[in-house]
Amino acid sequence: MKIVVTGGAGFIASHIADAYIDRGHEVHVIDDLSTGQKRNLNPSAKISAIDIADPKAAKLIAEIKPDVLNHHAAQMDVRRSVADPSFDARINIIGFINLLEACKDVGVKKVIFSSSGGAIYGDREPIPAAEEHETLPLSPYGVSKLTGELYLGYYHMAFGLPYVALRYANVYGPRQSTLGEAGVVAIFIAQLLAGKSPVINGDGKQTRDYVFVGDVVRANVAALDTDYTGAVNIGTGKETDVVTICKLLRDGVGSPVEAIHGPAKLGEQRRSCLETALARKVLGWKADVELKEGLEQTIAYYREANPA
Repeated sequence: MKIVVTGGAGFIASHIADAYIDRGHEVHVIDDLSTGQKRNLNPSAKISAIDIADPKAAKLIAEIKPDVLNHHAAQMDVRRSVADPSFDARINIIGFINLLEACKDVGVKKVIFSSSGGAIYGDREPIPAAEEHETLPLSPYGVSKLTGELYLGYYHMAFGLPYVALRYANVYGPRQSTLGEAGVVAIFIAQLLAGKSPVINGDGKQTRDYVFVGDVVRANVAALDTDYTGAVNIGTGKETDVVTICKLLRDGVGSPVEAIHGPAKLGEQRRSCLETALARKVLGWKADVELKEGLEQTIAYYREANPA
């Protein structure tokens, strides 16, 4: 198949592009390289450095005429979304509509959309949250991801465009950025390898569902073949608190450095965990990589990337 992967220089989507190419698909990457890294790009992919909200991105879709759009390009910083909701909406909503219009016009057969199982469900019981869980996003970022799903529903209803919205848990693994509001796993590893004390927000008892990037890639491969249209949770169904994550990483790195506790982050969710029965049913997918194994692989990657 011919597949456009947006955000293909980023953490998750670069792994997906690799997997699609390994399976013989023709991959075109659209990434403005504002946060993605050139070193993540697969040399076999065709690269276009374009902002997804630019009309040039829609024109490129029209020229490529892909079978599938795998959409991972996004403004993903929750804090920035709070500080600048208009910027968040320009990328995550207007930019996505720009691409969907082009997909509609050229007859794209499927859209695979990276959504957020953590950001859109909010902080309500029951946990783990199934796809039918009430959606109460606590940030403009969560609102924009949910809005993307609503637009997909519209394009499916009005124009027959099939889609799968993969609602990710907290994805971690090789290539994740250690800067800004990146994943806590990457940040803590970088701090520990540098001999610095990881900073835990609040008491560190807030929980997340940590899913390894390799498992997320398999879900994106499975989504190519499913007939299902709709949202699907991609997680492990297991909660792990931040204190535990920090201890596992300290043990994995072999660091004697103790963590320190900073102030709690205003508005941060207390618990987040995803029910994944639907993924097993419609994608034939479940998370295979146990947390300790995934953390070991991630530590090994950062040791090699930043040798002492």
